[in-house]
Amino acid sequence: MVVLVNGKFEPTVSVGDRGLHYGDGLFETLAVVEGRPCLWARHMKRLLRGCNRLGIPEPNPEQLIEEGLKAIARSSRGVLKLIITRGAGGRGYLPPANVEATRIIQFSAWPEYPSDLLSQGVRVRLCETRLGATPSLAGLKTLNRLEQVLARSEWDSPEFLEGVVRDTAGRVIEGTMSNLFLVAGGGLRTPDLSRCGIAGVMRELIMEIGESLGISTTQEDLTLDDIRQADGMFLSNSLIGIWPVREFMGVAYNPAVVPSPLVTAVMDRGFRFD
Repeated sequence: MVVLVNGKFEPTVSVGDRGLHYGDGLFETLAVVEGRPCLWARHMKRLLRGCNRLGIPEPNPEQLIEEGLKAIARSSRGVLKLIITRGAGGRGYLPPANVEATRIIQFSAWPEYPSDLLSQGVRVRLCETRLGATPSLAGLKTLNRLEQVLARSEWDSPEFLEGVVRDTAGRVIEGTMSNLFLVAGGGLRTPDLSRCGIAGVMRELIMEIGESLGISTTQEDLTLDDIRQADGMFLSNSLIGIWPVREFMGVAYNPAVVPSPLVTAVMDRGFRFD
């Protein structure tokens, strides 16, 4: 693992950093393929949008890519994580008037998933942990991931690679580390994320590619019954691309139901520097 803090190979952060105290910050996780961080522009767009919403000084994207490439060095494949915190200063929740954001860049090894998941699909379980409604933070990838930590702690069996999480009203929102899509009636359905959940960059790409292929996507409130009645189901994030689901809550799905032109295009365009 390689770590840069504020551009230096010194993996230390101030004990007064607000990211440590309050989760006061944001992060992005990017796939690195052929030495380049994938979907860079989309990740930067979400990161800067989050900084704007939280009132954190916006980082310089050119500086971030320079430091990111420094961390990647000569590696061909891996995972690049960008963390931006509000920085150190101030005791209590009120942010200090003048603050310098902290930049943390981490490069780590690529997670080795079985090679046949795209064709064979994955088994998914239902999590008991619920997501609270926080519309002001909905869609953002903030440093406070405690709900996801609790949900992912519910199982350690390798039989299940992901868990589906609902909100406190019972609406299906996402996976612990992924977004969720249903295949139904020739189109796609994905949960509305205006109350909670993370609006993934791969999710965004899937909807754009789907539209170009004539596959419409509706963003709506979904229930477990909607999942049971769907023709198919798949998950997405920046590292996995697309994972078709083969089983959820005792219901078997055919991974081949996920439109192959969509899968092919996403797995190609989703792993480019863009």
